[in-house]
Amino acid sequence: MSLVEEGADDYTQDGTVDLRGNPVRRSKRGGWTACSFVVVYEVFERMAYYGISSNLVLYMTKKLHQGTVKSSNNVTNWVGTIWITPVLGAYIADAHLGRYWTFIVASTIYLAGMLVLTMAVSLPGLRPPHCSEANVDNCKKASTLQLAVFFGALYTLAIGTGGTKPNISTIGADQFDDFHPKEKAHKLSFFNWWMFSIFFGTLFANTILVYIQDNVGWALGYGLPTLGLAISIGIFLAGTRYYRHRVPAGSPFTRMARVIVAAVRKWRVRVPSDAKELYELDLHEYTKKGKFRIDSTPTLRFLNKACVQTGTTSPWKLCSVTQVEETKQMLRMIPILIATFVPSCMMAQINTLFVKQGTTLDRSIGSFKIPAASLSGFVTISMLVSVVLYDRFFVKIMQRWTKNPRGVSLLCRMGIGLVLHIVIMTVASFTEKWRLRVAREHNLVESGGQIPMTIFILLPQFLLMGTADAFLEVAKIEFFYDQAPESMKSLGTSYSMTTLGVGNFLSSFCLSTVADITERHGHHGWILNNLNASHLDYYYAFFVVLNVLNFAFFLFVAKLYVYRAEVSDSMVVLKEELKGLEKVHNQEVPVT
Repeated sequence: MSLVEEGADDYTQDGTVDLRGNPVRRSKRGGWTACSFVVVYEVFERMAYYGISSNLVLYMTKKLHQGTVKSSNNVTNWVGTIWITPVLGAYIADAHLGRYWTFIVASTIYLAGMLVLTMAVSLPGLRPPHCSEANVDNCKKASTLQLAVFFGALYTLAIGTGGTKPNISTIGADQFDDFHPKEKAHKLSFFNWWMFSIFFGTLFANTILVYIQDNVGWALGYGLPTLGLAISIGIFLAGTRYYRHRVPAGSPFTRMARVIVAAVRKWRVRVPSDAKELYELDLHEYTKKGKFRIDSTPTLRFLNKACVQTGTTSPWKLCSVTQVEETKQMLRMIPILIATFVPSCMMAQINTLFVKQGTTLDRSIGSFKIPAASLSGFVTISMLVSVVLYDRFFVKIMQRWTKNPRGVSLLCRMGIGLVLHIVIMTVASFTEKWRLRVAREHNLVESGGQIPMTIFILLPQFLLMGTADAFLEVAKIEFFYDQAPESMKSLGTSYSMTTLGVGNFLSSFCLSTVADITERHGHHGWILNNLNASHLDYYYAFFVVLNVLNFAFFLFVAKLYVYRAEVSDSMVVLKEELKGLEKVHNQEVPVT
């Protein structure tokens, strides 16, 4: 490399800097050297998180002596918080601290929560005395102090993940310069390794850690994830000297709020028929920042009032056409977002009611006893296999029929996932009906004893859930990222996290409401502490109906949805460049 190339071409062109704000050389920072620290971090962090969440419902039942409804709702409320807090974490990173420092602060909070949680499950004084009663209602409940320490630790942990979850993957992606062809190609490979790290950490937690918790002890079962998290943070910090960083560029929430406030303030102003009269920045202002200008559209016309010129230049009274159109696009995706709440509610059953069902069945293979929560590992395996089969075979077959480069559209792929969720809950309902019939035949209804059926009768619903995720969850992430405007990609990504949070809260609402309604007027409730005397088959049938209604809603909003289309020469060039990279790197399978 010549001295000129050494001085000019070696600097990154995507605006990344070091922690002091200085431009960085690609030969000194970023690339696979930096990413290796991030990928290894994710393995240990996923192991830590799923080591806690996978078996949490059983800890609350066995150790805190909580009933079926209360323990399940406590888990889903906590998981819902886990997936909602990243919106706040992304805002803080984008608008104030930047991704690195937000991550560091959040990791400290995360680790503090894990340490207190490990202490809560380890010290006898921080949990109720052991109880061998089949009905937890007859056991001594946890004291206010014990609950405060346990749930305080859980929600401290949730706040911490709010800052780590939305930033760690983007920190990894920031290590590759999109303006450098070779590094752009490496970014595709990074996301493959990123998904692999998540799968590996999750699978380890769902097998090894839950076995330790069930058969060795909760202190060690929670202590290992805490140690793993501490190691992961240390690994991340060790890579600090190699990282590239992005300067905080402001939050998309603020830009959207300005559009809405400006439109409301000027609600009496008439929108001119000629779009050229609306306020817009010069094209040069966008090109020099690597952004795209968007033309005005007639949809959500009320928001166009925000870019009507009235003599003021206040950003809360006057917005550019592009800013208004970006806001419109984020709002247009909301109906699709709402349609994903119900399937996210179905996913919440994996670590709650599905696990509770498993505890009533025969879990023995010879002398080995399978932890009920370990079946969730089959969701991970099924999703991994399904994603590979989808990319290798399904896409190629469908391309011949549809001529769509993706095989099918993103909304069509999501629709297939929604249909699979109907099938899953139908299978779960009939499986539960079978389980209850065997319980009656063996007079195990009142005693709540173990039913002489293998736990593997639940395997189909776990495997199908992984297949549904390969269609719906992967398509959902890609849809919200792809359809978000270029300057609001982080907000688009947060949409996919938000739906998981709302889905868990919806699960808590459904469980509490159905349990309450079915017990009124002296009736036998559907969801009791004794699952052998419950009617989860009816509850799952209710979910089938809910999924059918949600699918009908999805078909309606999907038919009305218009895909984002930003046409520019630079986008065409980018597509051609990517096609060339795919030929060079045809052995790499990008995550879709």
